[in-house]
Amino acid sequence: MLEVLYAVVLVAAVLAGYVLLLRFRVVAASGSAAGDVCAIIPARNEQNSLPALLESLDRSTVPVRVLVIDDASTDATVALAREAGVEVISPGTPAPGWTGKAWACHVGANSTDAELLLFLDADTVLASGALGGIVDLHRRFGGLISVQPYHRVQRTYEQLSAYFNAVAVMASGVFASGVGRRPMAFGPCLLTSRDDYERAGGHAAVRGEILDDVELAAAYEKAGLSVYCVAGGSQIRMRSYPAGIRQLVAGWTKNMASGAAATDPRAGLATGLWICAHHLVAVNTLLAMWTADEALDAGIWLLAWVVFALQLRVILRRVGSFRWWTWALFPLPLLTFDLLFAISTVNTLRGSVRWRGRTVRLGA
Repeated sequence: MLEVLYAVVLVAAVLAGYVLLLRFRVVAASGSAAGDVCAIIPARNEQNSLPALLESLDRSTVPVRVLVIDDASTDATVALAREAGVEVISPGTPAPGWTGKAWACHVGANSTDAELLLFLDADTVLASGALGGIVDLHRRFGGLISVQPYHRVQRTYEQLSAYFNAVAVMASGVFASGVGRRPMAFGPCLLTSRDDYERAGGHAAVRGEILDDVELAAAYEKAGLSVYCVAGGSQIRMRSYPAGIRQLVAGWTKNMASGAAATDPRAGLATGLWICAHHLVAVNTLLAMWTADEALDAGIWLLAWVVFALQLRVILRRVGSFRWWTWALFPLPLLTFDLLFAISTVNTLRGSVRWRGRTVRLGA
């Protein structure tokens, strides 16, 4: 009976992984020349990431004004931005009840009269035709266009982000077939018209939210506006945690548990089933090989290991440049996911998280 239950869980998990990404779509390059676009880049100590983004915007086929909103940086962020010839704005101390990023975006949006507002995290990089592709999507769908960049991972510790990237995309439900219902958005790259931004309440509507991207999507839906999500593919990429493993830990623990609570229940349950099945395969395969009581059992679990590893490989190739061992030896990044998710849950229950030297109250 237990074997039958295992089989049902494993088959359902494989199908869930397929359904959650059935409508996976990426932004396409375009030479579109239209649009009065202003890129608003909130930046706090981004000297290692900002130059690459500014260089990529300079190569864009769509003319774009660039505003760097300096959020009290203590490194060379401001100097590098001015050296690149872009305008730098110092928004001052965030108003009470505002997160630093929301305040920076709010000030940036109020500092331009551009028709289209492009909010970019400083660690993103755009191909020359990427902005044209996003503008084309906005022409088709209006509302809020959201892009989850392709995660460029280089050093060994960065590979440990594998499950976080997969889960973030799957649990959002935006690429699923008939699963997701809650509006979702990815914060690194957002494009909207000024009219729609003001109609939805802008960043003032999400001023104290750690999940400002998700809540901004909800604000757009509440205002009767669409939210359309795509993946970055070859056009929009990011490298999130180049400064070391401590930055990676802080980045993933600050909002992962909160994000899990904000997902659509069906997408969240399907993703949870998928994750649980990975644990089931990892534990039972290792136990079967250790005890070696039944060669048949070991063979079956090894087969399950191969099936889940290959599916993980397909998923990871869509979301980032992860190395072979992240899927072939999936229990290693899976254990990292478990540990950091536990820390994130503790932080969420405490009601506050630390990020970039600040304490952020959850739901402030």
